[in-house]
Amino acid sequence: MEPIKTRRKGAILQVTLDRPKANAIDLKTSQVMGDVFAGFRDDPELRVAILTGAGEKFFCPGWDLKAAADGDAVDGDYGVGGFGGLQELRGLNKPVIAAVNGIACGGGLELALSADMILAAEHATFALPEIRSGTVADAASVKLPKRIPYHIAMELLLTGRWFDVEEAHRWGLVNEILPAQALMERAWALAELLASGPPLVYAAIKEIVRDAEDAKFQDSMNRITKRQLETVDRLYASDDQLEGARAFAEKRDPVWKGR
Repeated sequence: MEPIKTRRKGAILQVTLDRPKANAIDLKTSQVMGDVFAGFRDDPELRVAILTGAGEKFFCPGWDLKAAADGDAVDGDYGVGGFGGLQELRGLNKPVIAAVNGIACGGGLELALSADMILAAEHATFALPEIRSGTVADAASVKLPKRIPYHIAMELLLTGRWFDVEEAHRWGLVNEILPAQALMERAWALAELLASGPPLVYAAIKEIVRDAEDAKFQDSMNRITKRQLETVDRLYASDDQLEGARAFAEKRDPVWKGR
């Protein structure tokens, strides 16, 4: 049975992690996920991805410890995108929505953090329990203090405690809390909204945000205004850039072509 199921509708790709019993990720699954998301990145017809887990109990608990006990190395080959196919995938300039349908802990929470928006079912729970097993939540240690208040992030990393979806929402980790039965409907509605938007602008936004993460403000602004970022240069030379101005002047909805 394949660990990843995909559903493609128009410009939207849904990626579902489906590894009973808990949707844990081993090396093979991570490699498959990397191939899937690299394919999404490189397909000009696809504009938005949704990532979720099968069932209603687990989104993803992270690393498959049973596979590790059977020989999967924790520093093994996770594939082109790093763990879960998203964390280290270069050049992913399209929106990704995580629809967290249950438990998201360890690498599963890190996987959700790799998305651009997180929707969560009202029964979802979260944790970074690596500290309890004598290891480090590596990607979360990099990302979490940049996403939520530093002292809260450090508490979660240093204690490994569980927290519910209301707390995740309070700290800005989750965009929306939804009834379980409404989660995917909302994820698809949001994806359809994004898919109707300007893909070149999305690409520029994502590259600018990545570039600016560890840069000084003026350095980032110089790279934008001097068109030193590939996506920005492409946007400023595009038909879509002109289309946006024309549509505004003509008081009509723009027609984005991605070129």
